[in-house]
Amino acid sequence: MHRAPVVPGFHPDPSICRVGDTYWMVCSTFEYAPGVPLFRSTDLRAWEKVGHVLADPAHHDVTAAGPSGGISAPTLRHHGGQFWMITTNHVDGQGMLLTRAEDPLGTWTTPVRIPGLPGLDPDLAWDSDGTLLITYPAFGAEGPLGIVQQAVDPLTGRILTDMRPVWQGTGGKFPEGPHLYEVDGLWYLLIAEGGTERGHAVTIARGPSPAGPFEPCPWNPLLTHRGTDLPVQSTGHADLIQREDGSWAIVFHGVRPRGGSPEWHVLGRETFAAEIEWVDGWPRLGEWLTPAVSSASVAELDDEVLPASWISPRVFPGELLKRKSDGWSLTALDADPASENIAFVGRRQEHLFASSRVTVDAARGVGGLSVRLEALHHFDLEVRDGAVRAIAQIGPARTTLGEARPGVDLVDLEIRLVRAEGDYTSSRRGPDIIVGGLIAEDGSFQELGRLDGRYVSTEVAGGMTGRLIGVWCSEGVLGVSDFYYVGADDPDRLPAWPS
Repeated sequence: MHRAPVVPGFHPDPSICRVGDTYWMVCSTFEYAPGVPLFRSTDLRAWEKVGHVLADPAHHDVTAAGPSGGISAPTLRHHGGQFWMITTNHVDGQGMLLTRAEDPLGTWTTPVRIPGLPGLDPDLAWDSDGTLLITYPAFGAEGPLGIVQQAVDPLTGRILTDMRPVWQGTGGKFPEGPHLYEVDGLWYLLIAEGGTERGHAVTIARGPSPAGPFEPCPWNPLLTHRGTDLPVQSTGHADLIQREDGSWAIVFHGVRPRGGSPEWHVLGRETFAAEIEWVDGWPRLGEWLTPAVSSASVAELDDEVLPASWISPRVFPGELLKRKSDGWSLTALDADPASENIAFVGRRQEHLFASSRVTVDAARGVGGLSVRLEALHHFDLEVRDGAVRAIAQIGPARTTLGEARPGVDLVDLEIRLVRAEGDYTSSRRGPDIIVGGLIAEDGSFQELGRLDGRYVSTEVAGGMTGRLIGVWCSEGVLGVSDFYYVGADDPDRLPAWPS
């Protein structure tokens, strides 16, 4: 069965709502800016990225975020003629934030901050008298407290009620990601359990009121792939949606691990979707929603503005990569390539196999092209003083894999993410191989170094994010132009470079 993501690459914790015949969805961004990407669809299969909810630097401060810090698990709802989005910023000291907009493509309000709720993954639901209920997993001095609920004034952030426990889940660790729905007079509470790793699952309960008491579904979990050999694993953190015709669907995230045991995933948690059928008043997972076969061949950085898909850790990409009269310029933040503050701007790797090319001018700086999972796990092509080096950063170790000396500062670089060698039984076989080099004067590819892709994977680096491919600069100013990305889930079907 074709089980591909409807939104590929690092797009976890999906939350969805519908207005008329249009679906809107948001995802987590953690330490990256802009925050909370916004997607639009009319069929739940093909999604268009149309912007970010936290697109204003004044509303989105993640400068203190480490790897997988910052923004997590938003909820998106439409109520009273407005779109509402709530999430948690873990690093600015103000906790949950709630913003709204009449037009999701327009300006979102300055977020109302709700620092008094001791948890994360907040949900939005309105009871019969219009009171806003925020349901969330709480944490106390001794650890998790389960799923709790409080009423909040949405315009001021004032907390109106004491914390009330509503459900502990079915026994899996880390009950989280709650979403509350009223369906035919009953209230349903959907949560994630088991941790966001291989034990991840989706469970559901129902009760007579938003506060319960909640009885669990007799066939919980509603969704899990734990203990299976299915190509998509770690399925969980879901949200339900009803179509105009009354039928239902579900969006959720999962990963696509590859290689020998224990397998590695590199793209992060991606968004998938499936049908929902109702049986005896309970939802049951149906057929997966299958998007078109995914491939891409795009030229980027050829317009006056940065693509909406480009992001940067801890700072907005436009603060680092600026359009000049002679092209784009990337300015360094820190002289250490392994620093949390390295100037990096890029786009998500959205396919199992991909390649990127870029032209860089290092006459006034040092930097190049990189595949990055986080600050201490990346593969770099570095241009410095007329030399090009392929460098692996694995934890605190930074190692040069090979180099060439073209003797010029203006060079064309390429990184290829290719099929790993060996069969699936070999523990030496990683998820892919990262190959880096430069384009020679005759147009041929000159390889400088290669690295087992497991070293730029979540299983090695840890965390909640996925790979990005982009440009970086550690000293001075780097000229950047002609960035290309091609990708496909079948390595034999990589599209041609864009002309």
